[in-house]
Parts: sequence; C-alpha cells; structure tokens
Amino acid sequence: MDQPVSEPASGEPGQQALFEWPDEPPAGAVRGAFRDSARARRLLDVREVYAEPAALASPRGRQIMARLPGVRVTEVPSHWRIPALHGNDGNIGRWVRIKTDTLVLGVRQTLTTRPNGRSADWIAPGASNGCAMACAYCYVPRRKGYANPITLYTNIEAIVAHVRRHVRAQGPKTTPNQCDPRAWVYDIGENGDCSVDALICDNTADLVAAFRSMPTAKASFATKFVNPDLLALDPRGRTRVRFSLMPADDARLLDIRTSPVGERIAAAADFLDAGYEVHFNLSPVVLRPGWQQGWAELFDHLDDVLPARVKRQAAAEVIMLTHNRALHEVNLGWHPRAEEMLWRPDVQEAKRSRNGALNVRYALEVKQQSLTRFRELLAAHAPWLRVRYAF
Repeated sequence: MDQPVSEPASGEPGQQALFEWPDEPPAGAVRGAFRDSARARRLLDVREVYAEPAALASPRGRQIMARLPGVRVTEVPSHWRIPALHGNDGNIGRWVRIKTDTLVLGVRQTLTTRPNGRSADWIAPGASNGCAMACAYCYVPRRKGYANPITLYTNIEAIVAHVRRHVRAQGPKTTPNQCDPRAWVYDIGENGDCSVDALICDNTADLVAAFRSMPTAKASFATKFVNPDLLALDPRGRTRVRFSLMPADDARLLDIRTSPVGERIAAAADFLDAGYEVHFNLSPVVLRPGWQQGWAELFDHLDDVLPARVKRQAAAEVIMLTHNRALHEVNLGWHPRAEEMLWRPDVQEAKRSRNGALNVRYALEVKQQSLTRFRELLAAHAPWLRVRYAF
C-alpha cells in the first residue's frame, strides 16, 4: 500500500502506473468485499481528505474516515472552494493522480429535484460530485478548474428523506413516457458514478434500499465501472443500471481508468439476475474516421454475447458528444491525444446547454445526419435494442 507510484509523463494519462500494488486488503478490512480488493485500490487509494467539519462529524463521515486510518485530513469551509485543488493550475499534470489519492467530504446544502424528461423523469440531488475515473469528455469538472476528485456528501439521510417526500408527492404515474411506462424514474448519479462511490461508503446502498420500498418510483444511474459489490444490494427491480458503452478503441483513448467495455457488457446479465433493470448508454458518440465501423462492431458484439433475457428488457440512450473549451484546455495538459479526437472545430459549433453553460457540439446538420446513420446501424446489427431517446 505504501509503495511509491511514479507520476505519469507529461501529456499522457497515468493509469498504467496504478497496477503495481500487492493484492492484500487494508488493515481491518472484511475479506470478500470487492471494495477492499487490490483492483479497487488501483482506482482509489485515498491518502488525503479535504472535509467540511460538519461532514466529518456526521455518521457517514465517521464511517468513511474509519476506513481511512492515518489519512491526512484538512478541514475546509466549503467543498466547492479548495484553492489547493480547484484553483491550482499546477494540478493539471496530476489530474489522474489526484483522482486516485484525494477525497473531498461535504454536506449537500441544496436539496432540490429537477425535472428532466430525457433519461429520467427527475434528477434527484446526488450523493456525490466528481469521480475517481478520468473520462476525457466528462462535463462535471467544467465548474471546478484544475482537479476533479470525488466529493462525497455525507448527509445521505437528508437526501433520502427529500427523495421520499418528492416521490410521495407525485402519486402513481398514470401516463407512460420514454423514461418508463409505469414508474417515475429518478437519476441518482447525475454528477458522479454510483458504482465508484460504493467503493468508499454506503451512499449508493442507502439509495438502492430506499427505492426498493417505493412502488411508484425507480432509481437510475449510469456507470462505466463494474463493481460486484452492487450485486448484493437486492434492488428488486427498483433500480435501473445504465452501462455506458462506446467502441473499444474509443474507450481505450477516452475512458481512462474505467472498466473495459467488454467487461461492462459481460456484467449485464449478472446485474439483471441480481434484480436490476439493465439499460445501455451509447455515449458519447464521437465522430472520427471509422466511427461507423466501430459502432457496428460494438452492436454485433452486443448481439452475439448478451442472453435473450437481457435483450428483452434492454433499452438505450444515444448521446452525441458535447465538449467545452475550458475542459479542452485542461485536457491538453494531461491527455492531448484525446483532444485530437474530441476537439473538432471543423464540424462543431457553440451550444447553450439547458443549464446555461456555453459548450461545443457537432453542427446541427452534421449531428442530424450522424444520428440517422447511427440508428440505421443499430437497426441493422442489433434491432432488438430499443432507443429511448437520442440527442
């Protein structure tokens, strides 16, 4: 655990240096849990915690810190204002390293549920922000600057109570829509990855357990990380897992530190059998030479390996790439090869997103033509995979 890990060379992602540690659980760990395995620690080996005092004092905060004996703790007035992380441009070269060894604990002050209507009916107040993975196109760090480790919110009881009240206020769902024909769908992981959060604490388990007892609602989260510990949470059909997929060659360049695409696909049947609804996020669709062949091969693989029981209940979301100039500049400092694929001014234009942010997307005509071709490929290679929405 204490072996030094070399810093990545400038301009290259550093995840390869994280696969050298011994396969021994930390002191006091319960053997058998994936989150105590060497593989989990390659992704997340916390050496430093920045925390709001109220977060440290909370039951969830104490639970988290009990798993991190001896870790340095720096108290901060706000999880959003940590100059050593967010305001320090010297962190760009340590983008991946900070995700590995740094954790932020905070108290979520604003508990609001927003309407969505695309992937979910509602966006619930998430229990985290940021991630230990390092997908080059991730939108979450756009507000943070030069570092984006996991921030965990420790007031999980308040988050769950808020969601319960909101679900009760909706009553039964009487009009089917693209989100779900019968249940109100709540996205519980908008700004993080619930599978990765579960490596640190029980926030994800608490949310899955809460929705298990809500007959009119369903939780939903997208993930690029296969965490076998989630198979024991007994969701009873009230949580939808959306495995994010893209062609394997794209993922090797863009989905840094995630589970391989083939592993995500292979996990679908296990999660279905464990009581989850299993859908797929086909995203982001990145336009590059050969993109059509890459997606056709992915669809063929899905058709070949997924059992019939997964196909019968599966549905997909298709999301074209949206990028951002500030993130582009950050990426140039740690993973410039990714930007050769993501930053395409010749086919991109400015876009004002729903939240008011000014981003970059494919030009409208290019996007429409590409989505049409994408749907044709899907219909030809995996016609059983229903598209819930595409944009």
